[in-house]
Amino acid sequence: MRPSGRDLNEMRAVSIETGFTKHAEGSCLIKMGDTHVLCTATIEDRVPPFIKGSGLGWVTAEYGMLPRATNTRMRREAASGKQGGRTVEIQRLIGRALRAGVDRVALGERQITVDCDVIQADGGTRCASITGGWVALRLAVNKLMKAGDVISDPLLDPVAAVSCGIYAGQPVLDLDYPEDSEAGVDGNFIMTGSGKLIEVQMSAEGSVFSRAQMDHLMDLAEKGVAELAAAQKAATA
Repeated sequence: MRPSGRDLNEMRAVSIETGFTKHAEGSCLIKMGDTHVLCTATIEDRVPPFIKGSGLGWVTAEYGMLPRATNTRMRREAASGKQGGRTVEIQRLIGRALRAGVDRVALGERQITVDCDVIQADGGTRCASITGGWVALRLAVNKLMKAGDVISDPLLDPVAAVSCGIYAGQPVLDLDYPEDSEAGVDGNFIMTGSGKLIEVQMSAEGSVFSRAQMDHLMDLAEKGVAELAAAQKAATA
């Protein structure tokens, strides 16, 4: 039995509220159970120096957690003068995951920055950030297209992510914090809406796992991402 009482292949409740902030070109508040992330997308008519003049666009991301997103207060990273290694790793993951679903030629020479701020954490914050980040990106691109600044849609396929793992010896979908903290195997699966893989992060946290178990987790991830892609589509329709 899972601590939440969910079935092994059952997602947490997912909701996506778009237009959550006033000023960003695209924004949403995504809730995956008790994990809540504010995602905003900002369009700028510039690109990093290494692609300047190439005609290619760029999508990047920044990630952070509010001090009381967790059970105990975390010190703001700005107060320590630098980002932690976990933060840097996660925001790089979000950026390259979202870029995988973008035609950078069609985007044109501009940059879209997706900011993901965790308001409340209960496991799976990077997955919620990627899933909500794509919604914010979709809304920002819609504005570019409506204004005629982009001719063809540069977003090739929705991008979403879900965690899967082995908890109490059983493969489970969409781990919350009680499961994540005790999982024998923990994985994050980033995929497109059409089921193509972008990235898989898997590690044995307490026990090794077999190829058959990995295949089972892949099946769970496909189910979860399909549900998230449907939620993204409904939110941006």
